[in-house]
Amino acid sequence: MAEINFEGRVAVVTGAGGGLGRSHALLLASRGARVVVNDLGGSRDGSGAGSEMADQVVQEIADNGGEAIANYASVAEPDAAKSMIDDAIEAFGKVDIIINNAGILRDTSFKNLTPDALDIVLKVHLYGAFYVTMAAWEHLRDNNFGRIVNTTSGSGLYGNFGQANYSAAKAGLVGLTRTLALEGQKYNITANAIAPVAASRLTEDIMPPEMLENLAPEYVSPLVAYLVSDECTDTANVYSLGGGYYSRTALVEGAGVGFDHIPTIEEIAHRWDEIGDLSKGNELRGVAEQTGQIIEVMTRLNA
Repeated sequence: MAEINFEGRVAVVTGAGGGLGRSHALLLASRGARVVVNDLGGSRDGSGAGSEMADQVVQEIADNGGEAIANYASVAEPDAAKSMIDDAIEAFGKVDIIINNAGILRDTSFKNLTPDALDIVLKVHLYGAFYVTMAAWEHLRDNNFGRIVNTTSGSGLYGNFGQANYSAAKAGLVGLTRTLALEGQKYNITANAIAPVAASRLTEDIMPPEMLENLAPEYVSPLVAYLVSDECTDTANVYSLGGGYYSRTALVEGAGVGFDHIPTIEEIAHRWDEIGDLSKGNELRGVAEQTGQIIEVMTRLNA
């Protein structure tokens, strides 16, 4: 198989000063992409700021013969997010690839969750992906090419104790990804999401060191790089990955139960196990398929 490269492509990677973002940026640059390395330079709870983290990654890329510029803006503000796209176009003439990776944690039980802790996590993870992608969208459409990868999480797919704010933000990114995929299809824009498990500032104290040693961010980046390549046209997918494991994950709906009348509560209870049975489930790819399955059962019952 011919080597996949990114010559002529321009990528914006948010939260690229360390961890997963740094790994993505270094890999893309090593294969010829010109990269905007965005990082606010703050702590993992979103406080503080600085230029050192982004500058170090830019220097690493330059030392390896690649091209990159730094951007220190916060993804949580629309004008700041737009500056990343403006910088890409000013420096490199266009933008092709968006990897929304920036993230913070404000973990707490739901009982202790404050509006401020909810607001900042939603802004960085969910609004940030919106703002950066919104700023790039017209450019991608005009160029009839775009590759978008959003970073969701197992917490977003399945929930996690003490992470109501983070889980909600990450779940929202799945809905955003699928809608971008639908709206971008006619413009050769793909959108996919990853749910990675990797060693980073966000996981350094919630996993044992021996596990983190086997979860290097570099395991995640090859799949991300393939998703943003010209060669990959798959879209609207979510991938679970980490430590050398890679798998697509999907929403599944069971065969379901149909009534030819408005059921009583007791009738629902009587058939509860059937309603919850996923053994004959199917992957549904969109709202139309979900609605279609309902209409099919209705039609059969009323024939």
